[in-house]
Amino acid sequence: MSAAVINRVILLITVMLGSFAGLANKPDLFLLKTYDDSKEVVGWVMSEKLDGVRGFWNGQELLTRGGYKLNPPLWFVQQYPPFAIDGELWTKRDDFENVSSIVRTQLPDDRWKQITHNIFEVPNQPGGLLKRLDVLRAYLYKNPNSNIQIIPQTQINTKTQLAEFLKEVVGNKGEGVVVRNPDTLYQTGRLSSALKVKKYFDTECTVLGILPGKGKYKGLMGSVLCQTSAGKQLKIGSGFKDKDRANPPAIGSKITFKYYGFTNKGNFKYPVYLRVRPE
Repeated sequence: MSAAVINRVILLITVMLGSFAGLANKPDLFLLKTYDDSKEVVGWVMSEKLDGVRGFWNGQELLTRGGYKLNPPLWFVQQYPPFAIDGELWTKRDDFENVSSIVRTQLPDDRWKQITHNIFEVPNQPGGLLKRLDVLRAYLYKNPNSNIQIIPQTQINTKTQLAEFLKEVVGNKGEGVVVRNPDTLYQTGRLSSALKVKKYFDTECTVLGILPGKGKYKGLMGSVLCQTSAGKQLKIGSGFKDKDRANPPAIGSKITFKYYGFTNKGNFKYPVYLRVRPE
């Protein structure tokens, strides 16, 4: 093997190792299910769902939901607790792209001063949600840290109150609301006691093409390419049932999809297929 080939192999290995350097063990976290009006949530608590990057502090390092190790400045985590806390790394509403850019840089910079860690859970502590949050509150009383904020939890007295809160949040460019049963002990996985409440928009587009699926959808439709009446093209791959993938919407047909606002680039955020529009 020539020296040039050996050097290429060494370079390739170095790049590969560098790409995996940020990976850590994926944390076992709780996840949200979706709320619907049939769910009785009076007596639960609600809070704004912040549109940032999930930040899990395991007592030693800061990880994303997927287990990627973040590299915040030392001053940011200097007074962090020796126990786990879970929350959202966030700046302000409608600022996800900026937050993601800041927290995922390998060499942290002064932009971290924009970030706060907004805590909605203190894992592995006894009692219900509010008692678990009190553990962190007691720690911060003795060890103040302006980077850590505990997300306020408001008791739900009526469903009308929840609807009004959602309207207020969405009206101010917020993402939505989270409702949780405050009596539930700490659990991981996707929980029926922790629900996301969102208000979405819907519109229509004309199907331009059918794109093939991969993996478990090999041989079926993977997504559709469509265009809105304003000329905006997009791909939609979520929301389809297996029968839809086996018999996708016809090219030229109109379909309705829902979305949750727009990205900073003006693209539809989280487009999801709903139905074929009747002729």
